[in-house]
Amino acid sequence: MRFGLVVQLNHRSNGVFSLQSHYCTAPHLHPPLSSLPPRPSPRQIHQAHAQLITLGLATRRAPMSHLLAHCALSPALPPSYPITIFNLIDIPNLFATNNLLRYLSRSPDHEKSLLFYSQLRRQSMTTNNYTYPFLLHACSRNAVLSEGQQVHSHVVKLGLDSDLFVRNALIHFYSACCKIELSRRVFDECPWQRDVVSWNAMLAGYARSGRVDVAEEVFELMPERDVISWSSMIMGYVQNGILEKGLEVFRQMIGRGLMVNEATLVTVLSASAQLGLLEYGRFIHSTIMDLKFPISVALGTALVDMYAKCGCIDISRQVFGELLERDVFAWNAMICGLATHGLGGEALKLFENFIREGLCPASVTFVGVLNACSRAGLVAEARRHFESMVKDYGIEPEMEHYGCMVDLLGRAGLVSEALELIESMKVPPDPVLWGTLLGACKMHGLVDLGITIGKKLIELEPGHDGHYVLLAGIYAKARKWEDVIAVRKLMSNRGTNKVAGWSLIEANGSVHKFVAGDREHQQSTGIHKMLEVINQRLADAGYRPDVTSILHDIGDEEKVHVIKEHSERLAIAFGIMVIELGCPIRIVKNLRVCGDCHEFSKMVSKVFEREIIVRDGSRFHHFKEGKCSCLDYW
Repeated sequence: MRFGLVVQLNHRSNGVFSLQSHYCTAPHLHPPLSSLPPRPSPRQIHQAHAQLITLGLATRRAPMSHLLAHCALSPALPPSYPITIFNLIDIPNLFATNNLLRYLSRSPDHEKSLLFYSQLRRQSMTTNNYTYPFLLHACSRNAVLSEGQQVHSHVVKLGLDSDLFVRNALIHFYSACCKIELSRRVFDECPWQRDVVSWNAMLAGYARSGRVDVAEEVFELMPERDVISWSSMIMGYVQNGILEKGLEVFRQMIGRGLMVNEATLVTVLSASAQLGLLEYGRFIHSTIMDLKFPISVALGTALVDMYAKCGCIDISRQVFGELLERDVFAWNAMICGLATHGLGGEALKLFENFIREGLCPASVTFVGVLNACSRAGLVAEARRHFESMVKDYGIEPEMEHYGCMVDLLGRAGLVSEALELIESMKVPPDPVLWGTLLGACKMHGLVDLGITIGKKLIELEPGHDGHYVLLAGIYAKARKWEDVIAVRKLMSNRGTNKVAGWSLIEANGSVHKFVAGDREHQQSTGIHKMLEVINQRLADAGYRPDVTSILHDIGDEEKVHVIKEHSERLAIAFGIMVIELGCPIRIVKNLRVCGDCHEFSKMVSKVFEREIIVRDGSRFHHFKEGKCSCLDYW
């Protein structure tokens, strides 16, 4: 017969635990508990407890210890309940003690697990190798390095530092505390004591700390990989902005027939959304359907967001409408999606439905609402919602809310009101707000104010290229070429270069990237010939280039040549070549589309009878039959 140490825990009103030690036999499973699922609900726990009381077993060690084990795996139980069960056990043993510790480490009050453990130590209670992974899990949740290191010292003193489960918990703990070197030291101490969990913990630690190159090395060295290994590598790429690589690894994972989890699916949908690449997003959605993966709220929200950000607002609406359950995040994704597509009125109606459903808007909800007003030029509605956000919902405006308002007022020509709003802010405005106002000055020809703000911005952020470009644009609009040259020279002297514009287009299963004047594409000759055809047909239809956005003191003919080879034009020419009639040409651009390229795209949609969808650095533009969804308000 096997014996183990037990403790009795009395939970007093002041939150202090008292302990008494006993020895007892290990518990055995009782029939009322055998029907419980692996993760029982609180209701199922209560029913099992009631059966034990009915059978007169409410204080018996064996059944109550196993009930406590089920409590440790049950979500949403209040902490007082497992503690009460523990205190009801006549002579609780180490099995019961560890399970209470397990519950406390996973609960919102996980700090109590450390308090409980410290009292165990003061009473010289015996622990085992199962005790310490629970403690280290609690330390990982709050990244409390000092407490975790004390636990580590106890592990060493007790001779448990060679235990595989304890070592894995230590590796995870140190990486959660951003001490990846200490994680690696534990990992390297016992090369013979590693399993796939050890490798996964190390892999996730490097990925989380941004050291993707080392994570790749660990991934390649792994003697075996499981779903967690692949998922950790994917998340590492996506979280560190290496989006296309993350999506490619996901394709490899599916190609190997590995099962995926929800977290990985949400991650790769987010990557597709950020890139705006529809074919990747469709592949992920089809994988979800093929696997008959249940559409949870989180997964459904990720699909809504992905389709909206990939230009398919109709499918985004459809997915949203089919969701069996919607939380605030799902509504936010749909409202923000409609706003970026210029459907301000529809976004505001959806917000009204959101309120009627009895949901409480969050800060990000109002970002979507105000953005919807901004995209549609709804000044009065924006003022009303901005005021309501503070008065009705107690949400203090953040920088993004002010940004939407300044953008809206600036576009509407209410630059003085936008300036007053900035100057009335309770928090110091960030450079983005001043940059938005500077853009409005350029748009409306407010040269003097624009120059003042531009110079201020360059002082605030001397390394930000956009401020120099906007200020140079204001000088160029006023035909002050000497000042344009001075700004560009200052930009060069400070080592600040203008971010190169690029455009992406998906075709035939591949992603094609273009920059202005690009000659590197393998079909470059054909693309430039197609661009010549397009330019000629547009000229015949009455199109004349607008070269005011070119910030060089050169002749108009040279400016026309420069603007004719902007990246989105090359992408459109390529799209006409390879994308079949009837299918939209979808383009993602990193910068805001210039005025002439916007007019060019409208003309192409009319003359060539092609739908063109462009996601630029600001919003979506749906070009069709010579018109744009933004109604030329962008």
